[in-house]
Amino acid sequence: MIKQSIASLVVVAAMASFSAQAATVAYWTNGTNVSEANPEGVVKNGRGECWQSGSWSADKAVKGCPGYVEPVVAPVVAPKPVVVAPKPAVVNKKQFTLKSDALFDFNKATLKPAGKDALDALVVELKTLKPSEGSAVVIGYTDRIGSEAYNQALSERRANTVREYLIAQAPDAAALITAEGRGEANPVTGDTCNNIKDSKKTRAKLVECLAPDRRVEVEVTGVVVETVPAK
Repeated sequence: MIKQSIASLVVVAAMASFSAQAATVAYWTNGTNVSEANPEGVVKNGRGECWQSGSWSADKAVKGCPGYVEPVVAPVVAPKPVVVAPKPAVVNKKQFTLKSDALFDFNKATLKPAGKDALDALVVELKTLKPSEGSAVVIGYTDRIGSEAYNQALSERRANTVREYLIAQAPDAAALITAEGRGEANPVTGDTCNNIKDSKKTRAKLVECLAPDRRVEVEVTGVVVETVPAK
């Protein structure tokens, strides 16, 4: 009986020496036993059973020993792509008023050199709107001198002259620019010139007084679309 106890102590001592490089306290280990199938280097008996230490418990089972369960590796989830959603369109509206007398000679629809300079400046302002979509309407007006039919035709010719010039500066916008004439409608002078009669003697004074009515308006609607990451 004493001999058996001594033998057991020898085995235990030997196991203790094997565990010098122990990677787990639940088993007796030996660094020379490390392999792919036994990464912890657990010491096994002749039947391939793992030698367990006193601190062993089922939840401490390691690879290569009974009770070990291969951990489930969570699948790698690719990050969701960032979806870029459009912001609500921002509508920019702006109106430019040009004096017809600066663009045309009286009763004419041909651009003056100074008129071209004025339109060039307008083109620069239009480009600052940077619309991705939009439209521009060129509206011609005349004063009340002359017949209504004549004034309507003159306002249309002037509006089309301005439209054609703008298109020449921005050919890609041709489909977005329209023109219309409104003749002597919507006078901005109101009744301030009503006391001046249209006669040979007072014609020059009347023409000067009605100058604000002779104008070309350009109404621009620009739609600026911005994008932001969707939430």
